[in-house]
Amino acid sequence: MSAAPTTSVVPSLDKVDFLKLQNGSDIRGVAVAGVEGEPVNLTEPVAEAIAAAFSGWLVEKKKADASGRLGVSIGHDSRISAQVLQDAISRGIAGAGLNVVQYGLASTPAMFNSTLTEDDAFLCPVDGSIMITASHLPYNRNGFKFFTNAGGLGKADIKDILERAADIYNNLTTESLMTSKEQAHASIKRVDYMTIYASDLVKAVRKAAGNIEKPLEGFHIVVDAGNGAGGFFAAKVLEPLGAVTAGSQFLEPDGMFPNHIPNPEDKTAMKAITQAVLHNKADLGIIFDTDVDRSAAVDSTGREFNRNRLIALMSAIVLEEHPGTTIVTDSVTSDGLTTFIEKKLGGKHHRFKRGYRNVIDEAIRLNSIGEESHLAIETSGHGALKENHWLDDGAYLMVKILNKLASARASGVGGGSKVLTDLVQGLLEPGVAVELRLKINQNHPALKGGSFRDYGQAVLKHLENSVESDPKLQKAPVNYEGVRVSGFGGWFLLRLSLHDPVLPLNIEAPSNEDAVKLGLHVLAAVKEFPALDTSALDKFVQA
Repeated sequence: MSAAPTTSVVPSLDKVDFLKLQNGSDIRGVAVAGVEGEPVNLTEPVAEAIAAAFSGWLVEKKKADASGRLGVSIGHDSRISAQVLQDAISRGIAGAGLNVVQYGLASTPAMFNSTLTEDDAFLCPVDGSIMITASHLPYNRNGFKFFTNAGGLGKADIKDILERAADIYNNLTTESLMTSKEQAHASIKRVDYMTIYASDLVKAVRKAAGNIEKPLEGFHIVVDAGNGAGGFFAAKVLEPLGAVTAGSQFLEPDGMFPNHIPNPEDKTAMKAITQAVLHNKADLGIIFDTDVDRSAAVDSTGREFNRNRLIALMSAIVLEEHPGTTIVTDSVTSDGLTTFIEKKLGGKHHRFKRGYRNVIDEAIRLNSIGEESHLAIETSGHGALKENHWLDDGAYLMVKILNKLASARASGVGGGSKVLTDLVQGLLEPGVAVELRLKINQNHPALKGGSFRDYGQAVLKHLENSVESDPKLQKAPVNYEGVRVSGFGGWFLLRLSLHDPVLPLNIEAPSNEDAVKLGLHVLAAVKEFPALDTSALDKFVQA
């Protein structure tokens, strides 16, 4: 006679504060041991509980139109913890009674697209999708992004899922873990979805060029994937379109990121793609972040299209297609960009808050109240277009740029990437642009037991009051985040970080002298707050 199966709660599970894993509309945690002071909190049982929670959430959301078992796709970037977490996520989904489709190495935008694609051979559309990624964070981190055909889940959904996951985790039994393992073994299917996603990008460029088979023939374009998930773009997108991709680098996935951080905002990363363009005498360089939801480009002369310049380029392209439309950006974009969008391009610049979900949601909101917006884009390289379901897709942004190259070539305009460079002519750029981080010491007695948020808000209020009494400075008439002020030919923005006890300070000015004047005003106002570490600002104004 066999022993009765055990239903005891697993005794060895670590206590986990699930809500601390929330990072806006994503989940982020430490998945690999070895970094001092960063204990692992994204374990296999934690991942399994989160997947089971998402499955329960999805069943509730889809109950009205659910016919049979729901299906969830799973993809991952190149991180070293990807496979282990993919297996744990699969167990959580299968244990909840849903079908699992594994894509292996994939991009975040592809995962959303799998909820829209209609192709039975690829088991699409799926009802929900999970991307295992922590974007450009170090090798020991990982996390999850979730999608349905309505788009990426928002903050409230993530909080709901994490609360459910905590309950599931606290009631995990040895038996339930074994059952989910068996169910996963029986229900997992594997599909090469990236092939269909890349093929759709190729079709988009061909269509824009008037259905020419190889509209990029004669162009030399190099790709830097930073050893993330973007290596497919060279062989599966550019080469079928006729481009030469010799000199492309770091296309192989490697979750230790040995060459540079896969981040279009990182100076070392941008230097690497710029050098590759110049060394190979290429027409264009393209760089992606780890999971390909962000990107940037470099023209044939080594001029970077990232941050304000990438926004200017995309605005020029979108405003040609949709004259007068509103461009929504994050809060740290430059005054020169506003002038460029409104005076040169004839559009409207709506400067909103930091955070790509904030920017995208604001564009959606504007459309809902009758203000047409076709582009939502952050200085980080997250850019989303209305025509692409408001998905922040780094590969699709680059496709829009390739469309411009291809259509210029088709209409007889040569000159490599000059057509792109010409589009941003007239963009005024600052002589000096810095971002300094002023940290709040949460243990300082000045907080009097209050939160860093309350302390940060008090700093901002005091700064705002000090500006009003200075005739040389002018507060921005419309502002959605922090304190933004113009003066000395430039501007500064002090705001509270979305997640951390930090007040980031952005300063842009025509000269170092003007930037220091702005910095000195901020310093004079905030020095009354002893829990605020102003050493970065002190150093800047003294240098």
